[in-house]
Amino acid sequence: MNEKKNFKLQLPHVYTLAFILIIVFAVLTWVVPSGQFERQLIDTPAGEREVAISGTYQMVDKVTDDGDLRQGILEILMAPTRGIQAAADVVAFILLIGGTFQILTKTNAMNRGIRKVIRKLQGKERLLIPIMIILLGIGGTTFGMSEEVIPFYIMLMPIFFAMGYDSMTTFMVVFLGPQIGYAASTTNPFNVLIAQGVAGIQGNPQLIYRFAWWIIMMAVSVAFVMRYAARVHKNPSVSITYKDDVLKKQEFAMDEGDTSFTLRDKLVLVVFGLGMATIIFGILKYGWYMDEISAIFLVMGILMGIVGGMKEKEIAEEFVIGVKDLAFAAVVVGVCRGILVVAENGMIIDTILNTLSSSLASFNSVAFTTVMYVVQSLLSFLVPSSSALASLTMPIMAPLCDLQGVNPEASVTVLQFANQLTNMISPTAGMTVAGLAVCRISFGQWWKTIWKFFMAVTVLALVFCAVSAIL
Repeated sequence: MNEKKNFKLQLPHVYTLAFILIIVFAVLTWVVPSGQFERQLIDTPAGEREVAISGTYQMVDKVTDDGDLRQGILEILMAPTRGIQAAADVVAFILLIGGTFQILTKTNAMNRGIRKVIRKLQGKERLLIPIMIILLGIGGTTFGMSEEVIPFYIMLMPIFFAMGYDSMTTFMVVFLGPQIGYAASTTNPFNVLIAQGVAGIQGNPQLIYRFAWWIIMMAVSVAFVMRYAARVHKNPSVSITYKDDVLKKQEFAMDEGDTSFTLRDKLVLVVFGLGMATIIFGILKYGWYMDEISAIFLVMGILMGIVGGMKEKEIAEEFVIGVKDLAFAAVVVGVCRGILVVAENGMIIDTILNTLSSSLASFNSVAFTTVMYVVQSLLSFLVPSSSALASLTMPIMAPLCDLQGVNPEASVTVLQFANQLTNMISPTAGMTVAGLAVCRISFGQWWKTIWKFFMAVTVLALVFCAVSAIL
């Protein structure tokens, strides 16, 4: 009897992929000529930055009296450690952020606050759609809300069913809010701030424009979901999940739990709001960077724990849990930085930059950012994590912008939009896969529903990237 085996393409673990790339770049140090640009410090609105001077590239010998630039087995094995050391500030920042937001999660203030909003909307339930998208979009753009929204699928599914909508409406509200907010990030530490940190950009100089882009993207998202929801409400049979929802309505039941929105909850959210406002003020007024922002997040975590009624030991334990949860992302940043360490020690980075710069020399800003966008989108299928992708690509993209005479902030804008909009349709993006699984929606149903919206926001993103390049 012949058994039919199903073969499925599986991508390697992100650590494996990073280590493979370390090996690849080590091999390249034996093949690609070594060279370097002259560099100079320049003043920018965000402080001093060291940039490569176009036209000054010169090749250097691989082997000199000072050593061998070719990277061997020992250098490959030491690359992850050296990468973590080189990215220590970013790694520490991620770990501290994880601890702070675990404390916020433990207080449950955010969940109960949203439940209170839902109860207030009785008789005006339709407003729940834009309100939830905007609230979750604020979470995505400010602190990178992503996996934290998974409970909302279960919480909102019976509510939207009762309102006459389908499971796709629930998924779009809960998914597109934080996802588009994440793409149009303003102060999100997991893509904008980390990407700027790796690129050496301080102070988030385009923050005002990022707010404008967020508003536009949120407006488009709300309009799309409201239009879809209105069609389903008018004629439920047009829903792509109509037949599937018959069983889902039986599976999902309302679970109220403890929904009382207490004074402690209000105080927690006040602390969170004041903390985020302080960070934005510090970035705009004083050009705060990771150390200052980390300090505010630490204070926020402690104060949210205190006003949330947590004891000292509980605050510390939850902080440790949060650090543990983001240890994976933090170490990924360091290991990916090891790729750059190998390339830098082999002095092939400037050679790659010189080649790319020569190839793109005739491109205007729009074409240049479009090419960067396509590259980052393709890489996002392999590296869905925004922080990992930033660590992997920003050492190339930001200097490339300098050589092209393009604002290096464009490389950050390209990263944030290309990564998250690609993740919106990618089967390798954990958040997308998890949300579809909870809502019992197939990728085929999702792609068929979202493709027009995806094309529209991609065009908008390309416009934003071009604007970022010329500002």
